[in-house]
Amino acid sequence: MSLDLEPLFTPWTFKGVTFPNRWAMAPMTRSFCPEGIPGEDVADYYRRRVEGGIGLILTEGVVIDHPASSGYPRCPNLHDPRAQAGWRRVVAAVHAAGGKIMPQIWHVGLARQPGMEPDPTVPGCGPSSVALIHGQHPGVALSVAEIHQVIAAYADAACHAQACGFDGVEIHGAHGYLIDQFLWEFTNRREDEYGGSLENRLRFAVEVVEAVRRAVGPEFIVCFRFSQWKPTDFSARLAPDPATLERLLLPLSQAGVDLFHASNRRYWEAEFPGSDWNLAGWTQKITGKPAITVGSIGLDDVRWSGANATGVDELIRRFNNGEFVLAAVGRILLSDPQWANKMRRGALDEVIPYTKEALTRLM
Repeated sequence: MSLDLEPLFTPWTFKGVTFPNRWAMAPMTRSFCPEGIPGEDVADYYRRRVEGGIGLILTEGVVIDHPASSGYPRCPNLHDPRAQAGWRRVVAAVHAAGGKIMPQIWHVGLARQPGMEPDPTVPGCGPSSVALIHGQHPGVALSVAEIHQVIAAYADAACHAQACGFDGVEIHGAHGYLIDQFLWEFTNRREDEYGGSLENRLRFAVEVVEAVRRAVGPEFIVCFRFSQWKPTDFSARLAPDPATLERLLLPLSQAGVDLFHASNRRYWEAEFPGSDWNLAGWTQKITGKPAITVGSIGLDDVRWSGANATGVDELIRRFNNGEFVLAAVGRILLSDPQWANKMRRGALDEVIPYTKEALTRLM
């Protein structure tokens, strides 16, 4: 027997912001912003998901103002006044539809490769000169002075987000990009205050959060997305046990994170032996802060090329168990903007599967 979905359609008020329900749209890069400027099509894209039952939009990655921040074509930014005007239109469209919206601010770090936009002469950069996978260019190691410049760029992006009317900001600290590269021993081989021990590898992330918090003030929501896994290594682990996860999360919480976005590949998998909790559940337990869960929600597996729609009974069970306050849905919303509404009325058979053909029709 299916569990009652209505708990995930209840409002949630946090720091003065009332989210209409517990569904969020996960950030997904689309490369639909020529010159980094979101157009009316981007506003329509996010508005349709809110009309389809999603309460919170977490936007695609928005690059910060640093020459090496972007690693993909046509990624949006927040520092160009034209982009800011575009984002104001996006925010207005989402708010008019009854939703809330936060940008995910982003630097790809070593994922950037030679020849990438916007300036193909700029190399990737990171904590150390390391290739993420065999055959890739290793990029260059940031100096301490350059690290401070990047931190300031994160704070500036958060300020612009606040000025554009967003309801908060998400810092992308997951999936093998710049902040995560500092956290991960494989990519961080520094011997100064930003490398070595977990506390030193965490320093960059903490200083980014502190700078963002100073920039936006105490009331603006600051979310931090993190993951154990990396696209280049699904088995990677920043924290092999709860005690290490506590050493990772508590300094971020104390630095000013309000909301954690704990990224699993499969939300239904337990994070550590001896407990059924997933990563979001452990995050809430350790920090006392609310968490977003994510990871193949609404899909029957984790294939990137396509997957069938599936129910969310396990998600409801975990929500009722107190593991998370919001659930971020990704790929199934690309194929079917009305997914949440269809799930609410029990119309799983009407959900459009996640296929390339569906993406072409409905992006």
